[in-house]
Formats: sequence, structure tokens, C-alpha cells
Amino acid sequence: MRYYIADLHFFHAAMNDRMDCRGFADMLEMNEYMIRKWNDKVNKNDDVVILGDLSWGNAEETGSLLKRLKGKLYLIQGNHDIRYLKKQTMDLSRFEWVKSYEEMSDNKRKVVLCHYPIMCYNGQYRLDEEGNPKVYMLYGHVHDSRDQQLIEQFQEITRQTITVDAQGNRRTIPCNMINCFCKYSDYEPLTLDEWIECDRKRWMKESR
Repeated sequence: MRYYIADLHFFHAAMNDRMDCRGFADMLEMNEYMIRKWNDKVNKNDDVVILGDLSWGNAEETGSLLKRLKGKLYLIQGNHDIRYLKKQTMDLSRFEWVKSYEEMSDNKRKVVLCHYPIMCYNGQYRLDEEGNPKVYMLYGHVHDSRDQQLIEQFQEITRQTITVDAQGNRRTIPCNMINCFCKYSDYEPLTLDEWIECDRKRWMKESR
């Protein structure tokens, strides 16, 4: 099984009491809750793709954290991860790889992976024979912010825009970007299908 999640920000107290207003008593409670949610879902042989900003801790703190998290870990580097990645004392052996961008196959679909949202991503127009998306763009970075609201507005405009395909058929433009922000999933890593459903429910809730 493969899971995805973004912007956990372990050891980042500001995410709890200011920026995300996560509502935990303190940073320690936040860390322990996220570790528990992770390990209750993930088995040791599962893959977990972290879409950036895993930790605000130093190399030693982050290294100890990684030893507690189940699964095979893949890191799409976020802007805050450089705090520990650049340290010579950081043990990167828990990561299968660390990259800034990747494209992977997931159950006959492609996922474009980047910490930052890509508005016009590779394969965006590709659909299967039934008209379902063949490519999804998974990202983080913007949390549940004004920037995320702007991205959602962009998606709505794009999906309402008419284009003409190679066969001369008129159709709307696909746009399947999913913010894998950890708070949207209650800090639980999710599969691609689970993120699609989570995203659908969130859009339905916001449109009411």
C-alpha cells in the first residue's frame, strides 16, 4: 500500500498555537498524536510519500522521529526540510530517496509529486476511455490558507473552460490537484483514492 501526506511540521510549535491553530495542548502532544495516527494506519512494508515539510526539528530530533514512524519513507523536499537535511549529522538512511520532484505510477494512474502546487502539471489533459483522470497533482506547502483558496478558484475556472481536442471535440479542461495537507486527513496518511474522496467531501462541504 502507498500513502501520501504533507506538511506535518513535527516540532513546529507555531503550527499549533498560531499558523494552523491545530488545537493541541502543546508541541509534544501534537507530535505524539501525529505519530500515533501514522502508526495506526501504516504497516512496516507500506510506502509513505511525504510531500514536504516533515519536521522543524534539528537533525537529532528528526532522526529520532524517523525511527518511530512505520513504513518505507520517501521525501519530496519542502522548504523547511533543509533545516535538518543540510546537517552532516543527519542520517538519511530511513528515506528510500529524497527528491524535489517525482512522477510515480499508482494503480494505472500517474501522480505528479511536488511540495509546491503546479498549476499546469505534466499529463493534466490525460483521461481514460471513460473520461476519468489518468494524472493527479499532489502537493502541500499552502496548508489551509488564502493561497489554497486561490488554487481552488483556479481549479474551478479551469474545469469550466472549454477546449477542443485533437479530434475536434469540445470538452472542459481537467484539473486534478489535491492538497495533501495533514490537517485535512486528521494527520493520517492516505492512499490516492482516499485523498480523492477526502478532497471531494471537502469541496462539497465548502460549496454548501
